[in-house]
Amino acid sequence: MTATTTPQPSANDELPLVPEMTGGRVPFTPQHHRRILCVFPRYSRSFGTFHYAYGLMGTVRAFMPPQGILLVAAYMPESWEVRLVDENVQLATDADYAWADVVITSGMHIQRPQINNINAIAHRHGKLVCLGGPSVSACPSYYPDVDILHLGELGDATDKMLAYIDEFGSQRPTEQMILETTARLPLNEFPTPAYHLVNMRNYFLGSVQFSSGCPFRCEFCDIPELYGRNPRLKNPQQITAELDNMLASGNPGAVYFVDDNFIGNRRAVTELLPHLIQWQKDRGYPIQFACEATLNIAQSPKLLEMMREAYFCTVFCGIETPEPEALRGINKDQNLSMPILQAIQTLNKYGMEVVSGIIIGLDTDTPQTGERILEFINASQMPTLTINLLHALPRTPLWRRLEAEGRLNDDESRESNVEFLMPYEEVVEMWRQTITTAYEPEFLYQRFAYQMEHTYPNRIAVPASPARVNRENIFKGLRLMKNILWNIGITGSYRDTFWKLAWPALKRGDIEGLIHVGVVGHHLIQFAQDCARGDEAASFYAQRLRDDQAKQAKNMAQPVSSAS
Repeated sequence: MTATTTPQPSANDELPLVPEMTGGRVPFTPQHHRRILCVFPRYSRSFGTFHYAYGLMGTVRAFMPPQGILLVAAYMPESWEVRLVDENVQLATDADYAWADVVITSGMHIQRPQINNINAIAHRHGKLVCLGGPSVSACPSYYPDVDILHLGELGDATDKMLAYIDEFGSQRPTEQMILETTARLPLNEFPTPAYHLVNMRNYFLGSVQFSSGCPFRCEFCDIPELYGRNPRLKNPQQITAELDNMLASGNPGAVYFVDDNFIGNRRAVTELLPHLIQWQKDRGYPIQFACEATLNIAQSPKLLEMMREAYFCTVFCGIETPEPEALRGINKDQNLSMPILQAIQTLNKYGMEVVSGIIIGLDTDTPQTGERILEFINASQMPTLTINLLHALPRTPLWRRLEAEGRLNDDESRESNVEFLMPYEEVVEMWRQTITTAYEPEFLYQRFAYQMEHTYPNRIAVPASPARVNRENIFKGLRLMKNILWNIGITGSYRDTFWKLAWPALKRGDIEGLIHVGVVGHHLIQFAQDCARGDEAASFYAQRLRDDQAKQAKNMAQPVSSAS
């Protein structure tokens, strides 16, 4: 097996999409026994990790299970031993590395320092390292010291990687090998992720993937070029089987469809939803569902009614900006198909709380943009928004445009790699003022109170089934309430604000709503206070390392005691 090169996108061209396998996967029969250590790297703390909520939730240590590496673990030959360590839950130990023949890791751009640390530790233990996932697939040059780079999705490159591992075990190649997928495994042939290797009770949310790809071409998004514009699909039976396997490893209470766009193929979703509804009915509605979708989902009332019956309670929509001119500038015209506030209210009427992505630093921004975003937040009554500084990702139209304009800045001490049209410091300060104001306790709780009155009551009345009312869930709820009442209601800095909402909720018996507000709101408020102090990055995709993160990253590169 020899090293190959991978093409890089030019300033104006998209990479061609990789076709699917036509004959299905050829079963791989290994000749040797191997031990595989899958290590998923720690995320640097950011808005989306919801880390401040964990202390209220008992066993929770991380946001979502690592879908990609769970899938890779399931793809390994049955005769091989596989161990998985999610370093967001606990660190891989010296004993883990000593046990393994091969270390497999994966991750996103934001995990780049941790990926390289895992590689360094594994090499000190004399182990072969294989790296796959979205970051290396987009930017293989980020990882010059990794032994085998797996570029692209599950497919023929994965089979070549397994063949090398089977033949050579821990033996590292003399030069870096690059294996690029030229035929992808169809999603409907994907194995069920190896949920048995994790404890789902350690996660804030469960996760499942139904489709891959998105038909839209938003300027800042890399999904169409990484995964295509024609969504590939699993079948409904795969999804219900995955949900059953997930619950066998613990019930996180809610499951997020991590699809790039849940309604990328509306016909397929329309076929899936009756299966989800029946699955919920048969099992007593054990979980809530959440998903990510384009805002034009509000124009599909039949779809929304089925989602409501399947117990979808949250929809993340990439609204990005309330300004029409800005939406056109980033090729987000789908958000203009109906008034944004009307779309949000429509989703609320079906019991779905809308979570929104907001971007600051667009070319159309003015000094008044922050104020207009806050006015929009107030009008929409959305509690949770990922207010994020624009960052250009490789393999996006934005990256290519800014590269051609000479507006990319690779200084890792900056909050973003974009040279804004407004002064840099002014944009960063506008972000800071916007996010801290959005999550002032009074303003945030006002919006949560609106949701408790106008959105949550529109959800279906789920049964008090054994799947919902059982010893584990009762103790979980009691622990959550005790922690919320003590940490927020008694010792919290915003306890007066909390009780204005909590007393009415307790009187009407809305314990579930109060727990949701307490847990989510606590993270949002604490995170915003970190932003005010300058302790958090303004772009959740940026590589900027603060002094404490740099120190932590350095420590992660040191050998870990097996007693930890």
